[in-house]
Amino acid sequence: MERRARNGSHRRFSAFGTAGGVTLPDAVYRDLVSTLFTMAMPIMGFGVLYALVGTLIYLKWQDGLIATLTGTAIVVTVARVWLIKAYNAAGSTTQDVPALKAWERRYAFLTYIFALLLAALHIRALVAHEPLVHIATISLIFTFGAGIVSRNASRPRLCVTSLSLVVLPTAVAMMMHAMNEFEQHLHAEFFALQAFFLVTVALMSLQSVRHLYASSVEHLTTKHDLAKLARFDPLTGLPNRLLLRETFQANVQSSQTGEQMAIHYLDLDGFKAINDRYGHPAGDAMLREVARRLQLMIRTEDVACRLGGDEFLLLQCQVRHPDQADLLARRIIKQLSEPYLIDGIEMRITVSVGIAMAPEFGLELERLMAFADTALYRSKAKGKAQVHFCTVEDLHQSGLAVA
Repeated sequence: MERRARNGSHRRFSAFGTAGGVTLPDAVYRDLVSTLFTMAMPIMGFGVLYALVGTLIYLKWQDGLIATLTGTAIVVTVARVWLIKAYNAAGSTTQDVPALKAWERRYAFLTYIFALLLAALHIRALVAHEPLVHIATISLIFTFGAGIVSRNASRPRLCVTSLSLVVLPTAVAMMMHAMNEFEQHLHAEFFALQAFFLVTVALMSLQSVRHLYASSVEHLTTKHDLAKLARFDPLTGLPNRLLLRETFQANVQSSQTGEQMAIHYLDLDGFKAINDRYGHPAGDAMLREVARRLQLMIRTEDVACRLGGDEFLLLQCQVRHPDQADLLARRIIKQLSEPYLIDGIEMRITVSVGIAMAPEFGLELERLMAFADTALYRSKAKGKAQVHFCTVEDLHQSGLAVA
């Protein structure tokens, strides 16, 4: 069965997180989206601030529209907090990318609604010439903008749209308010200046968003690249011992009653001669081809690992009977013994396999690898292209013992 990619495919995102721009691995996208769903308290706190300002304005004016806007903002705040809890309950970043995109769209929709409610509150407050009320509502808008930039810079499109929805209607309304006739000296000029300040701060915030987003992408990409280097062999792309150990432990914890695991220890017969005759570049090309063939032969839940040199190890999970392990080992011997065409030259090797079964020989990976290596020694002693299961007799002769 063909093995599916473990690291996830790459998707294309622009500087604002949409198709057609910078290539982002799925793992990076997952991390960027996860930042949206980690800050329920700021959302709840800002909803409380809106409710307080709205309630005070209502008590002062007894305005039904203010009451409606305030009540709606409370409902939207509750929905935003509930969405975060639902996202985490659904598995957070363990969900597939299409599901994460759906959660992101829901988050963005509620954020946009809240931004419009903020703009509407301020626009309604401009109906009357009440400077203290204006200060309260415009302060909410500036606070919202600062929060959007600090919390959601990982999703630039969300920031741009949210700021536009709250700033542009507010700025237009303030300019229109400035055109009204009032007795105060420089009334129009100060309101126009305030509208200018609001737009200017929003534009500067968008520059901050661009910088923070680029920094986040670079940091997360580097983090995942380093994590990959720590868990994968740089020559073949196969998992290394660290990822093998993690997968083994995960399978030990999730294995069902009656299930076994088979540790296949592989050693290439004749590889040294290839290296000596054709050089290390040819040997490296052969190792990459061996890795490719191994990947094509195992299932998604199994792991093919390069230990170093010409030694490989397979972790075969969910084994019901040793015959399944024997069948896979013989397929491996057959496939890896097929000719290799490297730089136009046909080359041949074979492979010897030693197998240790778990839990028959314990559930400690290092000991199981040692037992499989012992079986490999017996296999090579029988000749090339052989498979041998570890037995108690092998362990006695080698001075090993089952834990």
